[in-house]
Amino acid sequence: MNAPVRRLAVVVSILFASLLVSTTLIQYVFAADLNARPDNRRTLLSTYARERGAILVGQTPVASSVPSDDQYKFQRVYSDGELYAHVTGFYSFYGASGGLEQAENSFLSGSSDKLFYRRVSDLFTGRRAQGATLETTLDPAVQRAASEAMTGIRGAAVALDPKTGAILAMVSQPTFDPNSVAGHDLDVLDANYEALNTDPDKPLVNRGINEVYPPGSVFKVVTAAAALSTGEYTEDSILPGPAVLELPGTTASLPNIFPGPCGPNDEVSFIRAMTISCNTAFAAVGLELGADAIRAQAERFGFGEALSIPMRVTPSTIPAELNQPQLAQSAIGQFDVRVTPLQMAMVAAGVANEGTVMKPYLVQSVIGSDLSVIETTDEQELSQAVTPDVAAQLTRMMEAVVTDGSGQRAQIDGVAVAGKSGTAQHGEGRKAHAWFISFAPADDPQIAVAVIAEDGGVAGNEAGGGAVAAPIARKMMEARLK
Repeated sequence: MNAPVRRLAVVVSILFASLLVSTTLIQYVFAADLNARPDNRRTLLSTYARERGAILVGQTPVASSVPSDDQYKFQRVYSDGELYAHVTGFYSFYGASGGLEQAENSFLSGSSDKLFYRRVSDLFTGRRAQGATLETTLDPAVQRAASEAMTGIRGAAVALDPKTGAILAMVSQPTFDPNSVAGHDLDVLDANYEALNTDPDKPLVNRGINEVYPPGSVFKVVTAAAALSTGEYTEDSILPGPAVLELPGTTASLPNIFPGPCGPNDEVSFIRAMTISCNTAFAAVGLELGADAIRAQAERFGFGEALSIPMRVTPSTIPAELNQPQLAQSAIGQFDVRVTPLQMAMVAAGVANEGTVMKPYLVQSVIGSDLSVIETTDEQELSQAVTPDVAAQLTRMMEAVVTDGSGQRAQIDGVAVAGKSGTAQHGEGRKAHAWFISFAPADDPQIAVAVIAEDGGVAGNEAGGGAVAAPIARKMMEARLK
């Protein structure tokens, strides 16, 4: 064989080998990633050929697939779409977006490895391919009560079963209709999605788990927990409660939200300080405890955790470095402390559950098309935030807030309620956020709640957590306890 022929043979061999390698990589190594690409229209068309699993609230489907008379075979439909939009997310020609549609796409689409044998069985039996159904933990009465109570209010409300961590309600306002972005008309879909995505009120954002806010005075529950956990404080301890607390190392001062001191001789009991939300007392306690103690206590309630419910939750945070003035502000939930409503519901739930914080979850079970249970969520302890004794003291302090303090609008006839209001400043010239966290019954908790009304809700500058957020929390608790 002459040299040119040998060189040609080598080139052809290299090209053939390259083809084999590239084909192998595409078919076996990169196949999963390529199939998962949102711009892979072939994959999307194939998923539309399979009936997508339903999402249930109670036994009622709030997301389901119905036959379509176009090339996509099935149309995704959302009943009570606006009520459950941030729970379900939506599924369209562009794929799964937000909520359970995205987080549990492999189950809903039927592509999960846990459904492999079902898919093989379908091939041999000729059964129609179907995705799995998700059974959520939501209580429809609590969800609806929260949504209706928050009409016209920008913010969020989250409710938990404190004994299990099951999410009973998760409402984010403003909401949207997922049906408007789940159709097959691409022009309409694009226009609707663009309008939602550019809306300055951010209706696509789940404020319950992905927006962080200054907590204001609801954070005082964390500060109180840190203090009581040292053993050096009790609910009856006498604290300094002047009208104004001079901040160390500065010429600045921290006032109470009301004029004057918190008690006679500039002193106040710990339980009274919680009842009237005395800023100076809690700031003084924070300075005495130190930043490490407050940060450690917050972490025991779940701060810093990268939770999945299964949607990813934005972690709540406390700054890593705090000087003395910043520490005083942080102890009352200001400066750069940032929390999700879910996190503050976990704080309330942890106190309610004798100090044990349960891991929150939204999916109770995954059910196959043959009604077999593929997966269930087991209750899981996240942390022991405080001892049962400390939890009992915190409960009594929070009950006093509802009976004698700013949380009186959370009262329920015949039911002991524990709660804490908060008014969170978030920028000069801006209206304060209104917060309320609570649980009920205080002696046998069935529900723990966190509510935030951005910029004071409909009350604006006149708002406080007790005036705006507490009535919303009350309606949610009442719906659960009926």
